[in-house]
Amino acid sequence: MNKKIALVTGASRGIGAAIASQLGKDGMYVIGTATAEKGTDVIAESFSKQSIEGMSAILDLGSIDSIKALAKSLEGQSPGILVNNAGITRDNLSIRMKPEEWDEVIKTNLSGIFYMTQSFLKTMIKERYGRIINITSVVGFTGNPGQANYASAKAGIVGFSKSLAREVGSRGVTVNCVAPGFIDTDMTRILADTQKAQIMDQIPLQRLGEASEVAKTVSFLASDDANYITGETIHVNGGMHM
Repeated sequence: MNKKIALVTGASRGIGAAIASQLGKDGMYVIGTATAEKGTDVIAESFSKQSIEGMSAILDLGSIDSIKALAKSLEGQSPGILVNNAGITRDNLSIRMKPEEWDEVIKTNLSGIFYMTQSFLKTMIKERYGRIINITSVVGFTGNPGQANYASAKAGIVGFSKSLAREVGSRGVTVNCVAPGFIDTDMTRILADTQKAQIMDQIPLQRLGEASEVAKTVSFLASDDANYITGETIHVNGGMHM
């Protein structure tokens, strides 16, 4: 295992892309994943433009086989830093939510993080070093209409992270969460002006966050400056949830 290898899931756009870029600038060798070849091409091009040392790989977090295949392909260069960022949404009101909408989100956003972490945990424990950083969300703490599945998964990530932190802390492995609020990404840019105005009313800083601000928080937790922090959630939401 190399302490300077970082694996970032969902690194082709948005917060994941910003995290991958920041860790690359920090001097890490970055492995960025995407669900399809088009996404891996975007990652590779981004790394090349920024002179970031790394590689891209295909990963479907909803498939245990895909997770196992990625882990096997990285034997000999197992990451010391794992950033579980990738996730999906299947929004619907609870009364109308289809079983597959619930199951897909839980399988990808919660179970996928568990299996990804488990795949690299043994090496981290053996090497007595690891930084596991799980990206949750403000809605895991506040709830959000139409996102019972997503909010449940994101809240579950926090419980998982605290439990794991207690299990592996004595082995030099830290486990923390970063909970973004509303961040300026492709997903928020398509919102109507009225929706954005409603969101702004809830944010004391009166603006959307930048993906780079989330990335810098992840960078801190991945650094030696955060050696004595574990089992915590850092909220990056402009004061939306205090």
